[in-house]
Amino acid sequence: MTQKNEAKGFVQKTKILLDMIKFEHTVFALPFAYVGAFLAARGVPDWKTNFWILAAMAGARTVAMGVNRIVDFHFDAANPRTSSRPLVSGLVKRTEAWIMVIVAALVYFVACWNLTPLAFKLSPFILFVLVFYSYTKRFTPLCHLFLGFGIGLTPTAGWIAIQNSVGIVPILLSTGVMFWIAGFDILYACQDVEFDRAHNLHSIPAWLGVERAFKVSSIFHVIAFISFMAAGFAARLNWIYFLGMAVVFVLLLLQRRVITPRDLSRMNLAFFRLNAAISLILFSTTAISILTAG
Repeated sequence: MTQKNEAKGFVQKTKILLDMIKFEHTVFALPFAYVGAFLAARGVPDWKTNFWILAAMAGARTVAMGVNRIVDFHFDAANPRTSSRPLVSGLVKRTEAWIMVIVAALVYFVACWNLTPLAFKLSPFILFVLVFYSYTKRFTPLCHLFLGFGIGLTPTAGWIAIQNSVGIVPILLSTGVMFWIAGFDILYACQDVEFDRAHNLHSIPAWLGVERAFKVSSIFHVIAFISFMAAGFAARLNWIYFLGMAVVFVLLLLQRRVITPRDLSRMNLAFFRLNAAISLILFSTTAISILTAG
């Protein structure tokens, strides 16, 4: 009976830890890694490579989100929007969070080691970028671009996992992801304008105001869309990919209808559903375009 209780407690604690880092949001970044991998292989990579890419992505994101929750503990506790997070409420102890981060880092490095030499050589740099983002809002309103850059590395990382090199196609994709993520992160930060100003935290909405922040976000999303289109041409993808881009364009416009400077109440809808849809559409149309080529 004791063993059953211990097992049940372990499972429950694992669920809480995964909820703390919003593990399910890995769906936003993971497809981009596979876009890079599929393009580099011009088809479906072998199952071992796919497995190690998955492990590397899950490990890296877990480290990044775990560190973010730990270093932002005091800000999360003071912010009504985030005060119920597991680390703040006491459902998760700091020691447990650090153990999760260390285990995830080990998984990440082992996965990179099992991919390509370049992937392993660059693994510390990539992890540093992902962790460093958590500190950027303390000193620069350009923190959104740091987040975008960190997640934007995923297509290039997927490419490197196959080719052991870098090319123009993954760089264009990474540029697109960078500005797409940064553009939406600006919108997400609009929820905390007053809190950020009161606690000397930096963001574009806190710096420029919500109205202007929306305009900057729109510019970033235009850059993202152009980069995705350029990547499609550079990779010689067929009409299926560009049909997907048309849908992505509509979804980016729809985000501007779902949330506005005067109404942020549907932020979660825009964040969870629309962003997940954009990510999955880009991956699926890229994969289908490659598999139906020639």
